[in-house]
Amino acid sequence: MTLDKRLGQRFLPYGANYLDWSDMTELREVIDQRVLFRYQTEGESMASRLERHVARRLGARHALAVHNGTEALRLALVSTRPRVGDLVFVPAVTFVAVAGAVLASGLIPVLVDADESLSLDPALLPPDARRVVVAHMEGTVGPVPEGVPFVIEDCAQSLGARLPDGRHAGTAGYAGTFSFHHNKVLTSGEGGLVVTGDDEAWARMRGYHDHGSARVPGRYPTWDQDAHFGENFVTSEGVAAIQSQQFRHLDALLAGLERMYAIAVEELPDRPGLEALPRAAGDVKVSLRFRWESRELRDAAVAGLTARGIANWTLGKYFLPEHPVLTGRRSLYADGFPWSLVPDAPLVLSRDGFARTRDLLDRTLCVPLSPELSEPDQILAVKAIRQALDAV
Repeated sequence: MTLDKRLGQRFLPYGANYLDWSDMTELREVIDQRVLFRYQTEGESMASRLERHVARRLGARHALAVHNGTEALRLALVSTRPRVGDLVFVPAVTFVAVAGAVLASGLIPVLVDADESLSLDPALLPPDARRVVVAHMEGTVGPVPEGVPFVIEDCAQSLGARLPDGRHAGTAGYAGTFSFHHNKVLTSGEGGLVVTGDDEAWARMRGYHDHGSARVPGRYPTWDQDAHFGENFVTSEGVAAIQSQQFRHLDALLAGLERMYAIAVEELPDRPGLEALPRAAGDVKVSLRFRWESRELRDAAVAGLTARGIANWTLGKYFLPEHPVLTGRRSLYADGFPWSLVPDAPLVLSRDGFARTRDLLDRTLCVPLSPELSEPDQILAVKAIRQALDAV
């Protein structure tokens, strides 16, 4: 019998393990009101309540709920009022949605190599960089560059993380974006949030996300006289209700991850050829990260864990220098927009052509932690992980 069946649980996703119909008071309230569009509620919408709670919980001045994390990135980028073809410096190690959001905004992504933690290396940025996306991957808080006017923190995988100075991830730069996709810390299947401390930026985001005009609740549709064009990124009351339910469990989820991480630190093997990568105090402990001496050992560990029913993943899927959208400058536009706006020259910043980063990714393995388990079951799960690693 595999480990997940013995423990009667699923390793992934984290937030989905806290979904329970008996706990869905917010969703029941929305259904009872029979209004699912946030700007047609007579009182305060569920989406507005969610935004108010998130802003307070994260220490942000403003929060805006949208359909997904990619839209949140686009809103943050567009609100900087760029010119078409402007450069945006993005991590070389992140999900392709970051590059996609840049391109969909008519901007050009420049891949910046990673540091030892696989976060964007600020030392590689040019002194005149104006727009930078920093991705806090796998719950790990990466460095936030200073002196850049528009730093966007992609916190899709790090909700609840804190920077070394105590601020929540997503609140140190110009804007922070979050995702509620199925495999995130909290989930509503899809869904996103953007936070900012800039009043004017928030006003631009709020207008653009609803066809360019700021709505008046209960009086839809109304239009600002100075409205600009926009798109429809408005979240629904049902999605906001599920996210509100999820947020009620955030502290318990984070505590469960911390507890299992502490157990793992004490129990995991100290053996040649294997390094358990430490996590900072402010990181969200969504997984254990291991770095092997060789890719062959890493692949053997993958096989051993998988055979025992222990969830695991590698990070090669996040290596953007090898993604066809970047290598082939792929576009659905006939003229190749927006790639057509820049010369056919490398749009990368790396000291060694990404060789070190490629090697680090090839030797890295992640094993998720399970916050919803009781402490005895967490101990049992960690022992199973150790047995699999000892066998490599």
